[in-house]
Amino acid sequence: MEKQKIEPRGTLYLLPTPLGENPFQPIPEHTAAVARGLKYFVAERAKTARQALKDMGYPDIREAEMIELNERTEEQELEEFLAILMQGHSVGVMSEAGCPGVADPGARAVAWAHRHGVKVVPLIGPSSILLALMASGMNGQSFCFHGYLPQQKGELAQRLRKLEQQALTQRQTQLFIEPPYRNDALLEVAFQTLSPSTRFCIAADLSLETEFIAAKTIKEWNAGVLPALNKRPAIFLIGS
Repeated sequence: MEKQKIEPRGTLYLLPTPLGENPFQPIPEHTAAVARGLKYFVAERAKTARQALKDMGYPDIREAEMIELNERTEEQELEEFLAILMQGHSVGVMSEAGCPGVADPGARAVAWAHRHGVKVVPLIGPSSILLALMASGMNGQSFCFHGYLPQQKGELAQRLRKLEQQALTQRQTQLFIEPPYRNDALLEVAFQTLSPSTRFCIAADLSLETEFIAAKTIKEWNAGVLPALNKRPAIFLIGS
């Protein structure tokens, strides 16, 4: 019986990118070296990905072939691009900031790779979620990331109270984010809603020169001067 020929498949590399402009913590050299050796990329935002590749020393950015993956990307378009993996070509997945696939549309490319038996390799780089958790002093044994919370004030307050209850009764750190332009509105509701003794951490501009990290009780936050967070990427944590 003639043996079926198995075509070699490429590898899907998950390439973390800096969390902002002018980071003082560069991408590890091994990650940068892998990126420099790739031609095909799936990026949340092409402009950001090209700049990150240039900063990693990519030899000629004009040679890179790239598709954007966001909420507007059709599944067929993604599948047609990723088909090059089945021909032996490797592909890099890049988030706009931080680790691809974590609170990021790149998870769609990773899921496709697993369905088609393509090897997935996550590479080392900055993760805002883990950096915030590390620096919060809150429980790192049990935690939950919730992404974005409701925007309407009443629904937001209700959700914050629920997260507070989970943090206190389960000793589970609760993490969430907001679009930077909504940071101040979130803090206003949080500091009016949560119990004075509840611990609340703000981690903004992680890995950048303007980095700000502080964990206090709600009572302590309300007694002091709040940081200016408008348009600054931040992660918020509730803990016991």
